[in-house]
Amino acid sequence: MDSENVSSINEKEVMDFYGLKGGLGKLSLRYKILKSWLLHKSAFSSINSSWVVRLQRSRGVKIGEHCHISPYVLIDLIYPSMISIGNNVTIGSNTMIFAHYNPTANKLLKENGYPREVKNVTINDGAVIGPGSIITMGTTIGKNSIVGAGSVVSNTIPDFSVALGNPARVIKKINL
Repeated sequence: MDSENVSSINEKEVMDFYGLKGGLGKLSLRYKILKSWLLHKSAFSSINSSWVVRLQRSRGVKIGEHCHISPYVLIDLIYPSMISIGNNVTIGSNTMIFAHYNPTANKLLKENGYPREVKNVTINDGAVIGPGSIITMGTTIGKNSIVGAGSVVSNTIPDFSVALGNPARVIKKINL
């Protein structure tokens, strides 16, 4: 399999998403990804949550007010604008949030029903994401819900719920 050809397919997919074309579009895309990576790199190991929030917003992540993002949180490097985080959200260390899925190096899969997919991720007001969780594309985490440490969220978590596990399942409703 020609890896250069797969690289070209990947680049074209991302360029199409951002509405870019031609040589200038390639240059623009490379600048965009480099800028996103540098801002992410600066935010990744910072213990100052307000600095992390500021840098992630600069990347295009939509983040509300009074949020706490711990160190070592990875927010999608290519599609940060597809991530929306409400007000008063807490995200624990070593959490990963992805707005896309892509069988990057497998041309056969890409061309036979498993293409790159890009979908929004929404974390609503007051949600708490435990350390080491993985939030996948197309998911919504409800208002004032808790995702237990190490959980893998691949579906919608309703408002006022406690969810944990792999895949994350609601184990309890929060009654106030």
